[in-house]
Amino acid sequence: MTLNHYAMPLHALPIEGITTDHVLGVLKPIWAEKPETASRLRGRIERALDAAKARGLCSGENPAAWRGHLQTLLPKPKKLSRGHQPAMPYEDIPEFIVRLRFLGSVSALGLEWLIVSGSRSNEVMGAVWSEIDEATGIWTLPANRMKSGREHQVPLVSRHFEILDKIRILKGEGDYLFPGQRRGRPLSGMAFLMLMRRLNVGHYVPHGFRSSFRDWTGDETDFSRDVAEMAIAHKVGNSVEIAYRRRKAIEKRRELLRQWEGYLSTRVQRQDSEVLQDGK
Repeated sequence: MTLNHYAMPLHALPIEGITTDHVLGVLKPIWAEKPETASRLRGRIERALDAAKARGLCSGENPAAWRGHLQTLLPKPKKLSRGHQPAMPYEDIPEFIVRLRFLGSVSALGLEWLIVSGSRSNEVMGAVWSEIDEATGIWTLPANRMKSGREHQVPLVSRHFEILDKIRILKGEGDYLFPGQRRGRPLSGMAFLMLMRRLNVGHYVPHGFRSSFRDWTGDETDFSRDVAEMAIAHKVGNSVEIAYRRRKAIEKRRELLRQWEGYLSTRVQRQDSEVLQDGK
């Protein structure tokens, strides 16, 4: 919709003829009034032009690129949010994951678990070892811990198991997956938010990562809306349909989380590759 509606002035232009001024012409009218829409529009234009360049339809620098280009020509975007939960643009999350892994603390591991899973803060902070079935690779959240009041199953991927291994080393007394400083208690309700503030990521909040994940799924994958909505525990259909789809879609959701996990690790993998090259 954003490309069809807001980028309409670009439709009649030849790909190789689109300039920075053309891109600014579609962004400026909504840059201040609709910062989230404008930011996503810019990213989608950039990806479309990258695809055109890869196909040999145009050449040169991408006129919609942000870093080192449009960021010098447009004011810094106001906070990007969906509803009342400011969400970090998914393009920035791989770099944030690098910072979390460098810390390696219980709160950093818990926040990464939240991001990889598309879960809510209270779901992660209240997680206990007995909810984890490592044999089947399923994290089962009981109905009384879910906002919907329905049991929810989260398929685990490789990074979940890596986090579990690290947590075992840090594990305190009690059954909580991510123990807090108080004996037998989980992390405090503000732990993830305070960690993000210490990392100076601005106004973004933990709950916003669910929106980031949902946006990435819609923009970057071919998974159906139903699979994406079930992945973040949103209701899809009536009770009979929900039970049926939950059984049928668990592996589809696992594959979705695998792709999300891979995307989140792109910056980490790049750094590892650079280290190996430097070692040579």
